[in-house]
Amino acid sequence: MGHKYIPPLTFQGRNIFWLSKCGGKNFHFVHPSANINIVVPCTLRAAYEYQGQKCSACSRFFVPQSLWTKIKEGLINLASQVKMDDVRDGSVFMSAVIDDKAFKRIKSYIDFAKSGNDGMEIIFGGKCDDSKGYFVQPTIIEVKNANSKLLTEEIFGPVLAVYVYPDGEELKYLKSLKNSTPYGLTGAVFGEDKQFLETAKDVLRDAVGNLYLNDKCTGAVVGQQPFGGARQSGTNDKAGGLHYLLRWTSPQTIKETTSPQTEWRYPNMD
Repeated sequence: MGHKYIPPLTFQGRNIFWLSKCGGKNFHFVHPSANINIVVPCTLRAAYEYQGQKCSACSRFFVPQSLWTKIKEGLINLASQVKMDDVRDGSVFMSAVIDDKAFKRIKSYIDFAKSGNDGMEIIFGGKCDDSKGYFVQPTIIEVKNANSKLLTEEIFGPVLAVYVYPDGEELKYLKSLKNSTPYGLTGAVFGEDKQFLETAKDVLRDAVGNLYLNDKCTGAVVGQQPFGGARQSGTNDKAGGLHYLLRWTSPQTIKETTSPQTEWRYPNMD
């Protein structure tokens, strides 16, 4: 029952009922046809709102080699404008992470990147300061190994891991998103190529519970965009929609026949 390939279980005769909404390792995937002016601000918002401390936050970013230089410049430019301070200041975009435990966990991933493992490079941020609160600077890390823990483990903080893939291998890396993590919450695909977007919808059918096209992977509106994911991200009951409410009801099926059965034998027995 604890095997990773057994996501759902159905019990009969038990009085235990549950549903869940858990974490995620959410992604932004950029196609070479994407509009950079959309990709950059959407990614910054998705990665660093609430200090990256929400289950739908963007934590991994897949970019084609041909667009990386401009996207990198754009991200660094916007990240350098992010103000970190007390949330009571209306001009502040980011504040401290929730507590000491979270601070140490997030810092451990940044320290891992600083060690140079797998050729990783911190291209922005990386500073952590707990002298007056638990502040972690918005951080961008370029990762060379597609199997790095920065691309597979939930960090739950303002750390964005970037993987630059070769142009022409979009489909290969898109397909890799299906099973590269045990999560299945949210993801976004950016591109102007309509055929590729249609392909993405099919390829990622079981990879995420909420898929966004040319929009950030965060911000589902309650009552308009039911939200939830499967696998280790939860039971995919879509909070904020009718599906979720039905889980708290007790459906009843009633049958009334107008042609009562009067014969016990099967027709083939005659």
